[in-house]
Amino acid sequence: MHPYIAVPATLLLVLRAWSNKSLTPAGLVAGALTAVVHALHPWNVFFVLLVVFFLGGSSVSKVKHNVKERLTQSSTGASGGEGPRTHIQVLANSAVASALILLHYRQLMIREKSGHSGQECWRYGEDILVVGIVSNYAAVAADTFSSELGILSKSKPRLITSINLREVPPGTNGGVTVAGISAGLLGAFTIALTSVLLLPFCSVDNSRTGRLFGNNQSGLDGGTAWGVQEKCLWVLAVTLWGGVGSMLDSFLGGWLQASVIDGRTGKIIEGIGGKKVPVHSREDTKKTDDHPSRKIESGFGLLDNNGVNYLMALSMSAGGMVVASYFWNLPFMSILS
Repeated sequence: MHPYIAVPATLLLVLRAWSNKSLTPAGLVAGALTAVVHALHPWNVFFVLLVVFFLGGSSVSKVKHNVKERLTQSSTGASGGEGPRTHIQVLANSAVASALILLHYRQLMIREKSGHSGQECWRYGEDILVVGIVSNYAAVAADTFSSELGILSKSKPRLITSINLREVPPGTNGGVTVAGISAGLLGAFTIALTSVLLLPFCSVDNSRTGRLFGNNQSGLDGGTAWGVQEKCLWVLAVTLWGGVGSMLDSFLGGWLQASVIDGRTGKIIEGIGGKKVPVHSREDTKKTDDHPSRKIESGFGLLDNNGVNYLMALSMSAGGMVVASYFWNLPFMSILS
């Protein structure tokens, strides 16, 4: 990405996050470093995906915020709702994509040194690292939209990890609604649409050079070019894969993350910065009866929210590359070559 675009764009992102108090000071540093890594890549698309994810996530977090903060409560005893995101939260959503971007940048530099253009178009059936990067942002965008908008559903969420899909309080990890699933697909679609507009797809080329590199035919016809049909399938696949990521996050959260409920209000307690919520509060140590103010609604408490998000992003990125390598008949380890 050209420095004269990347530098002011990164500064604007940091300034917006600081003015809106979207990130903590450490979160601002992590966000800026993440933006720099994305800007290193010669393709603009990955930096823009980061921007779309950040702006989209910030926007949906503000939708009826006064309503959402009354549905849960903070572990400090205050009302719930998402506060400024920490550096851990930033990295949980973007670290996998950042690593894959650096790997792909390395591949382009190797090609350039060997005599090929480092900024050549993306051929159908090649570069599964691109699939992994887009999969990461489709999944985390879907999860963010689903969490921020699904909690506003008029219907009670149902625990996806329970046999009878029992009803649970809003904000429970693993609780899903039709509205939340639909919102997740919308979030994934924003990433799919951005990627199809900005990725440097190889188009059908009937010239001698196009015939030499197989770009005279679209991918579904045995060539390496991206036609309208291939791009439409790309948008559909990325959107659905992002939705799968949101569902996977619900499964992982329902199993591995403890949802702690306040015994007096019946509300889910949210940990600050995505951290684990202590089951025993200070009030419990002062009480003389046997009724604790907090109890576990679901989950085993093996991971906090940040761990679940990172595991989901890693799984969906790796899974997307595995699926692409299968359909395109490419070795998975080509990501390291």
